[in-house]
Amino acid sequence: MECALNKYGAPIYVRHEIVHNRHVVERLRDKGAVFVEELDEVPEGAVVIFSAHGVAKRVVADAAARGLNHIDATCPLVTKVHREADLMARRERHLILIGHAGHPEVEGTLGQVPEGTMALVEKVEDVATLDLPADTELAYVTQTTLSMDDTAAIVAALRAKYPGITGPKQEDICYATQNRQNAVKAMVKECGIVLVLGAPNSSNSNRLVEVARQAGAHSHLLETPADLDPAWLEGATAVGVTAGASAPETLVQELVETLRHHGATSVEKLTVAEERVQFSLPTDLGT
Repeated sequence: MECALNKYGAPIYVRHEIVHNRHVVERLRDKGAVFVEELDEVPEGAVVIFSAHGVAKRVVADAAARGLNHIDATCPLVTKVHREADLMARRERHLILIGHAGHPEVEGTLGQVPEGTMALVEKVEDVATLDLPADTELAYVTQTTLSMDDTAAIVAALRAKYPGITGPKQEDICYATQNRQNAVKAMVKECGIVLVLGAPNSSNSNRLVEVARQAGAHSHLLETPADLDPAWLEGATAVGVTAGASAPETLVQELVETLRHHGATSVEKLTVAEERVQFSLPTDLGT
């Protein structure tokens, strides 16, 4: 986003929040980003960016038809799912998408294939409502910000009902989502309280809170360190801090300093995985 602003200047329009984090969105808005819900809010001749969550094919076609200079900032992991869905559809397989209804990534993935060829499954109970014949050529894909743990029960139910169903490789799941959940599971062995920095509309941030609670910890979601309630810390001997995939590292450090202000005497880094993955800039912004 900063690269686009530097190259094209403000304003630059963004369809949907570029990531689900208010701090990031407001900082970009201050620099000249204009966030819209649909393309009809973008004036003629403007530059528009598609968010990291991806968009349906019709959105790309609409932008091209209007002659808009559009930049695709879709996360490469989401793009990979889109390509798999398109490939399976061309092979005439019916598709199942595991994800949350209404999430921008889900809307974009559903829009990669002809209407009626992909069914959305949100929970195990939804599998029982699928009325496809048992011998239907089936494949499933998942919302990338769901971890392997999140989808395991649904996948098991799908395989039980449709033994021939095929699925994606593990690397299609967002590594940041799985790694953070694994870290929380390790963290709660030492921390009775887990604080998660993230947006209320961030599915992976909310899931971190759930994972911590399921493991027996008291867990709270904070958009910023200012949201910390000192009452949460009463009686705590160790407090875990983590963040959703879109939360800036600066917020994490601010929260750590806030905890120091409330009496924390030391900080220990917990590492369960090293993340070395790097993604290239969109073609229009590459150097």
